[in-house]
Amino acid sequence: MILPDGYSDVPAGKIAAVVTQLEMTEPPPLRLDPAGCWTLRRVEQPDLDWFRALYVLVGEDWLWFSRIRMPDEELAAILRSSSIEVYALVHGGRDEGLLELDFRQPRQCELSFFGVTAGLIGTGAGRWLMNRALERAWSQPIDRVWVHTCTFDHHAALAFYQRSGFRPFRRQIEIADDPRLDGTAPRSSAKHVPIIE
Repeated sequence: MILPDGYSDVPAGKIAAVVTQLEMTEPPPLRLDPAGCWTLRRVEQPDLDWFRALYVLVGEDWLWFSRIRMPDEELAAILRSSSIEVYALVHGGRDEGLLELDFRQPRQCELSFFGVTAGLIGTGAGRWLMNRALERAWSQPIDRVWVHTCTFDHHAALAFYQRSGFRPFRRQIEIADDPRLDGTAPRSSAKHVPIIE
């Protein structure tokens, strides 16, 4: 579907975001790790309740909702695939960041989910986690790593990905039912995205 130039109405009860897809086709220059006391823990065969709790902890402010709405069987099939790697960034003995790497497409890795909790934004934890993500992705026989971000994400997310070595290659509009109106997400989530009923 091609949207016309100019403004397009988004129906009440819906949300719309501009999604930018980014990629890299060779390992980027290594960036120095910031000082911090973080560790990375791989979670094999993640428990769905654990995954969703961390997903909400990291993504609620940015209106992450797809994995909350996803049926258990579908989510379990993804997370328990041998081509999916799930990691937690651990800080102070608590899981405070989420990284999901998807190798299901031949010779590609998608950073399906990437983020740290609000308290770690601006501390260098995101840079540290991205360094680990890229090390792990490029340790496999791949030709491409890609990720997407949208206008619901942190205002610095797109620039962060570009500084990390990703190049934008596609832009899309995503329209969905507002998850705050059906109870998927609290109404207080993503205050930067207005609710229109």
